[in-house]
Amino acid sequence: MKNFSKLLEKYAELTIKIGVNIQNNQTLVINSPIECADFTRLLAKCAYNVGAKNVHVEWYDEQLLLIKYLNAPDETFKEFPKWKADQYEQLAKEGAAFVSIAASNPELLKDVDPKKIADSRKASSIALKIFREYTMNSTVAWSVVSIPTKDWAKKVFSNLEEEAAVEELWKNIFNVVRIDTDDPIEAWNNHLKNLNEKVEFLNNKKFNKLHFVSKDTDLTIELPEKHLWAGGGEYNAEKTYFVANMPTEEVFTLPLKHGVNGKVKSTKPLNFGGNLIDNFSLTFKNGKIVDFDAEKGYETLKKLIETDEGSHYLGEVALVPHNSPISNSNIIFYNTLFDENASCHLAIGMAYPTCIEGGSDMNEKELEKAGANNSLTHVDFMIGSPELNVTGETKAGEKIQIFENGNWTF
Repeated sequence: MKNFSKLLEKYAELTIKIGVNIQNNQTLVINSPIECADFTRLLAKCAYNVGAKNVHVEWYDEQLLLIKYLNAPDETFKEFPKWKADQYEQLAKEGAAFVSIAASNPELLKDVDPKKIADSRKASSIALKIFREYTMNSTVAWSVVSIPTKDWAKKVFSNLEEEAAVEELWKNIFNVVRIDTDDPIEAWNNHLKNLNEKVEFLNNKKFNKLHFVSKDTDLTIELPEKHLWAGGGEYNAEKTYFVANMPTEEVFTLPLKHGVNGKVKSTKPLNFGGNLIDNFSLTFKNGKIVDFDAEKGYETLKKLIETDEGSHYLGEVALVPHNSPISNSNIIFYNTLFDENASCHLAIGMAYPTCIEGGSDMNEKELEKAGANNSLTHVDFMIGSPELNVTGETKAGEKIQIFENGNWTF
């Protein structure tokens, strides 16, 4: 690929300067697959160049993970190392920033018992509960980015040889994260400004409920009285502006926990824990999932919903126009970071406290009283399409069409 090294350097710089916005004398923590080592080293170099005090890397190897799932005893998956949870909590307490590289093989664990995966995710969620509060409350700066791996690229571009598939995935990632522009940082500043305009419009309207309608979806979502829309970037506890997802095309808030009714159908596959869940539908009554079905990955979906009481409810509703860079690529990435930013989506599980006025300072009982859902999990799934219409209704009964045929009306 022409100028590949230069584009990669721009990507690393964008991640460090816009994604987590590293400050002088700050520690950076990078979670990275070993296959992404070259990019991880670039991130570290860039972080030091802008003043980072230290860069700590947590490596993981998917093949070792698969070996573990296929060979370790069942009780192994019900445990999570306390020392590791303590490490993350301590780093967050000290004000570190966190970058995660999301580049998993979508079907790595397709032959693994879904119960083992569910047990492992639950154990890690319990152990990392305090650390997750640092990220869910935006106390620390964090960002998720991605680069191609061979298995992932071959899943996305199965008609191409491995090397060509990786190159094609690189081209598309560079495009949707605006790296192939003359000045990616300026391009992102303009993009964030546009997202903020949508956020301001929705917050000013103070909608009481949203109605989603398409061929297979008819869903009403009530919103808490003091809900807040967010999108693009946000400020951490130190008032440092960061962008949690790169790419990002969404504006989002939280549903009223017991205010979701109707049926919704997925429009893109969900890569969850190394398994694909596809063509699935959920039926809600008073906020709770009372029925569900899936053409592929039914047992995995069942285990997800049964994680805890809160995983029977929603924690996020996000609006993403169909006419957007990722959607216009007409590619299913089998990676939630990308697919959720090509489509309106919902999330099963925990709500972001930052989407309630004063939520970051509330305890669990106060958040629940305000209408927010609490759970060990938070999993986005896609519901957007070119046919989706979304109508907002104010407390006074005024109805405003927000989305028509998959896109913003304003």
